[in-house]
Amino acid sequence: MKATIEIPDDLYRRTKAHAALLGRPLNDVVADALRAQLAASSADVTAVRGWRSVFGVVPPGGTADVDEAVKQTFGQVHPQGWE
Repeated sequence: MKATIEIPDDLYRRTKAHAALLGRPLNDVVADALRAQLAASSADVTAVRGWRSVFGVVPPGGTADVDEAVKQTFGQVHPQGWE
């Protein structure tokens, strides 16, 4: 997939020089850097269990509508969420 992004000039020059030193295309170096960043940050995300690992942490009271729907359907809502 092609995408247009803006990065600072100095970062672009450093990345392009790094790619040249490695003898690799700039696209590959950038893609590898993005993969590494996502892999490093995904460890933090996977530490959160359940639906929060996909949708993030919700502030207290932010799931009131969902909690009410679950309560009506199943008769109760776990007080600590879906853990």
